[in-house]
Amino acid sequence: MTPKILIIGACGQIGSELTMSLRQIHGNKNVVAADIREGKDELMTSGPFEIINAMDYDVVKNCVEKHQITDVYLLAAMLSATGEKFPMKAWDLNMNSLFHVLNLAKDGLIKKLFWPSSIAVFGPTTPRENTPQFTIMEPTTVYGITKQTGERWCEYYHNKYGVDVRSIRYPGLISWKTLPGGGTTDYAVDIFHKAIKDNAYDCFLSENTALPMMYMDDAVRATMSIMEAPSDAIKIRSSYNLGGISFTPDMISKEIKTHLPDFKMSYTPDFRQAIADSWPMSIDDTAAQNDWNWKHNYDLKEMTNVMLKNLSTETV
Repeated sequence: MTPKILIIGACGQIGSELTMSLRQIHGNKNVVAADIREGKDELMTSGPFEIINAMDYDVVKNCVEKHQITDVYLLAAMLSATGEKFPMKAWDLNMNSLFHVLNLAKDGLIKKLFWPSSIAVFGPTTPRENTPQFTIMEPTTVYGITKQTGERWCEYYHNKYGVDVRSIRYPGLISWKTLPGGGTTDYAVDIFHKAIKDNAYDCFLSENTALPMMYMDDAVRATMSIMEAPSDAIKIRSSYNLGGISFTPDMISKEIKTHLPDFKMSYTPDFRQAIADSWPMSIDDTAAQNDWNWKHNYDLKEMTNVMLKNLSTETV
């Protein structure tokens, strides 16, 4: 049976690419994109689109009923750096939107739910190298607090009400198709744009700040893979660690210089440095590998090559 899919937050960095991938697999008419604002023409014209405020339960419920939705991907959220500027708005958006879809699933209106967590659930007391699946989690950002809280509620709704909710902890995500959206790892997207445009970049993190990252194609594939896996294969209902590639600003700068020898890198750390210093440097995702056969494809060299190639084409 073909699922009827709703993606809330479809115009964002992950949502815009996930929507198009799911439409290719399940058919345009079976994947409803929804956001609080309109998005790119391709997303708007290739299939159904609804304007939705993720914090309005009745609006979300009406959309689910109207399109006879079976699977929901809730991607609407306020990210780490933006959340520090607007703490209560971040809490309200990130938590209320999750409760709405969890309750719709509990009441039988949704069969399967995807909700993304993040490496932001970890904190300065977490082991930073090869961070294990089960470990100390004491986040120090509003975004991390909402994600850790969300993990607990997802697990609770699965254990208490049988809700089929699935989640992965995204590392920093890198894509040439969308601009940065207010995250601490966004330097690794912005650096490519500035390299093409200015042949220089001033980084808001220090040169040796290692963080887990992932090319967007891998993240989209992981998201679809966990949702396609049999329910009994999903043994963790809080959220799975997801590893990709870990690198520092200095490492990515050197890789860019193999393509653009005159590229100049400078460093002016700001408030995001403290956030980055509280996060893992690398991730152990053995549980995801074992439970639903996860494996990333892109390394730093391949990702840099693809990013520069596509952004160079875009700017011609």
